[in-house]
Amino acid sequence: MKRSLVSLSALALAASTLTTVTFTVAVTAPAYGDHCDPAEQGQNQQNQQNQRSQQDQPAQDQNQQGQNQDQAPPAQDAPAQDQPAQDQPAQDQPAQDQPADAPLAGGSLIQASPTEPPAPEESADQQQAPEQENADNGNARRRPTQAPSQSPTQAPPTDAPPNDPPAETPAPSETPAPPQDDEDDEEAECADLGPFPEDFIDIRQVPRNVQEIRPRRSGSAGLFTSRCGTNRNGHRNSDNFIVAPGVTNGAHHIHDYVGNLSTDAFSTDQSLAAAGTTCALNDRSTYFWPVLRDRTSDANANDPDGNVGTIMQARQVSLQFRGNAISRVSPMPRFIRMITGDAKAATNGGANALAKWSCTGFTNRITTKYPLCPRGSQLVRILDFPSCWDGQNTDSANHRTHVLFPDANGACPSGTRAIPQLRMTLVYSTPRTPSFALDAFPEQRHNPVTDHADFANLMPDRLMRLVVDCINRNRRC
Repeated sequence: MKRSLVSLSALALAASTLTTVTFTVAVTAPAYGDHCDPAEQGQNQQNQQNQRSQQDQPAQDQNQQGQNQDQAPPAQDAPAQDQPAQDQPAQDQPAQDQPADAPLAGGSLIQASPTEPPAPEESADQQQAPEQENADNGNARRRPTQAPSQSPTQAPPTDAPPNDPPAETPAPSETPAPPQDDEDDEEAECADLGPFPEDFIDIRQVPRNVQEIRPRRSGSAGLFTSRCGTNRNGHRNSDNFIVAPGVTNGAHHIHDYVGNLSTDAFSTDQSLAAAGTTCALNDRSTYFWPVLRDRTSDANANDPDGNVGTIMQARQVSLQFRGNAISRVSPMPRFIRMITGDAKAATNGGANALAKWSCTGFTNRITTKYPLCPRGSQLVRILDFPSCWDGQNTDSANHRTHVLFPDANGACPSGTRAIPQLRMTLVYSTPRTPSFALDAFPEQRHNPVTDHADFANLMPDRLMRLVVDCINRNRRC
């Protein structure tokens, strides 16, 4: 029996060594990306469920082995009287070897055995390893280190002779969290960053819900398009001279610009009027909107506002000025400033939200969520501006009350007059998985309802008269 105990101790040492080697492999795995891809979040949840199921199975196997060990001694008592003591270890050895060797055959990671925990001196190094991994990660948003879990230990065998000292059982030691805990940490970080899987919807699940207002005979059904390109020159910044004039990074998210080439936080009517433009017919107006990012990339990972991923270039940008269903339109004043939507709609509520998302081939279906488009279809953003001017002001304190939206029938509120309505339509090739998001203020968590855009009119007066004439004559220009 003494020899049996020696063999068991040697086996425990071997199992501990295997566990130590295996853990070294786990902590040196690459750190998870910080792009918080909702598609990966959904996959990680499924992987964690599978991992937990696999971890529960060895625990059940160990319980079964424990029961078998408790029942084994009575069957061996009779032969033990007739055979030498050294023959006994040969009968016990296979039952102890199998659990340690089986995981290696499949090439999977080995976790600490519940019956034989690793040596206590390994715990300090194991606890420091995750912290060192996080320290080496230069990203601005660091994931917290998950508290290590404890490995249970089994009571020493009860069938040892009374005169023999009991086998020494190592004290319980802390073992590092398994790999899926890193995924838990990432999901905890993503919970503060967004977006979330529920922010996306298959466009084919959206019902047909678009109804265009038919213009009356007194209305204006023409259409003028200002051709300004798709920002291939890369004019971008995180400013907003309308809402946060003179404040660098006042928007806390990147805007794409077309039209005026000089737009930034310090733009004025005079500076804009003197600048060049990407638009035809000398339209020096400035048109801008938050960028859309591909979140399958870790680009921009150190952004302090959490706007992570690769900026996607719009494939098409359409800037249309449309008429009014009830009346003719009047020229909009030069230097008028407008905003549409609400960049803080996720926390402000939906009073000023006007997000409209769709896909090519499905534009009779509009949603406030990020649409997942089928193969061959592209994502569409529709940004409609207000078009009922008070006739006096080019701006207002909240940038809204000087120009309002028409009612459901297309009529402008009393005291306002109809002006050409700007509609921006942006088309993108996006992943067919929930792996993209708008730039946004950090607290908005990249909610699709925060889509918005800005506009300042710097068309020459002659060009504005051409726009109004085209619309009122029901032409397409």
